[in-house]
Amino acid sequence: MEITNLTKKPLSVPLPAGKRLFLGPGKSGQINWKAAERPAVRALIESGEVKVSQEGKKGTKAKGVARIDTHAPSYTGSFYSNH
Repeated sequence: MEITNLTKKPLSVPLPAGKRLFLGPGKSGQINWKAAERPAVRALIESGEVKVSQEGKKGTKAKGVARIDTHAPSYTGSFYSNH
């Protein structure tokens, strides 16, 4: 599914597993149906801030730039620091 930011401001769309999709103004990104059913995403749809549509062709790339923040932990030091 494709999600499009219809506003003139950047949006942070909450996704499952604590992830977020950052969409710039007028930009699109890909989400799955589970994400589209989340209450926070449904609220964005109902408010008119985003539009969700089925992907046109299989393998179609999203227009614009979207970034997913995975909240991955950062590690310091070397993996082989004990050697």
